Amino acid sequence: MRPGTAHEPQPWIATLTGAAGVALHFSQSWWRMLVLAASGAPYLMSSAFVGAVAFVAMRHWSGAGVAIVVVATAIWTQAPLYFSRSGDDNGHAVIAMQANLLFDGADPQALVDQVRARNIAVLTVNELTPAAVEDLGRAGLDQLLPHRYLSPGRTAAGTGIWSSYPLTETVEYDGFVLNQLSATASIPGAGPVTVYAFHPVPPVFGTQVWADELSRLREILDRSPSSRPAIVGGDFNATYDHAQYRTMLSGRFGDAVEQAGAGHLVTYPTDKRWPPLVGIDHILVAGGRAVAVETVGLPGADHRALVAQVCLDRERQ
Repeated sequence: MRPGTAHEPQPWIATLTGAAGVALHFSQSWWRMLVLAASGAPYLMSSAFVGAVAFVAMRHWSGAGVAIVVVATAIWTQAPLYFSRSGDDNGHAVIAMQANLLFDGADPQALVDQVRARNIAVLTVNELTPAAVEDLGRAGLDQLLPHRYLSPGRTAAGTGIWSSYPLTETVEYDGFVLNQLSATASIPGAGPVTVYAFHPVPPVFGTQVWADELSRLREILDRSPSSRPAIVGGDFNATYDHAQYRTMLSGRFGDAVEQAGAGHLVTYPTDKRWPPLVGIDHILVAGGRAVAVETVGLPGADHRALVAQVCLDRERQ
């Protein structure tokens, strides 16, 4: 028996775990366990690096070669999140925020303070209750963002849009478990801008319904006027490593994190003993690009909020 043979299963297991993470990144399966596992794909992928190091240390060159291929493929899947896309940064600047309020659990004053401090112009919220609408109003949100289109609910269904710009052409989309909204904001310098607030159902309650809702939201975005910029905020209950979510980005919309090269931003859960693990809150942009994105803590919520600095294409004269 050559040295190290007894320890070979461990690096192979690590390498195969990494390969499983890569496979989950590309999986279109609706099977619940695979959908949930895809949320942790980057963590699984990282084990391939451990396997590569172990194989090199053992001078097991064929194993090292396999592990390095897996590592390279894993890096290729995640690299778009870390490299900013080139583009015009001289467009009309708008700062957008997406926040999940955990019904009326989020501290309304903390949210309003963040809106004020960060000069938020467009705010999309999920899990908006009638009580939260009143609490946010008392905390001063309506003074900062006087225009709003809301569809509150008693539980997770509620969704809302607040804006510093006038809102018209308001729409609530039928046939979804939770509320999906859009409105047109009249932004000087950018013209009419479509704002969407989305919240597809989480996959834990039915992966086929989850996948169907993501597909239907993609159809809504495909029907948006191509001549207009658009901003989408939402708790998509999907990560960048879900192929069903990335399908939504195959048209003119792009993920703000990917556009800005902001990296692997995680937003959920924040109410556990461990830190947040997955990024299921997203801001999408069309007719412009995000140049900076960060997460913001909200006391009382189980999500971190997402804030994006967006440069929208200037209005055509």
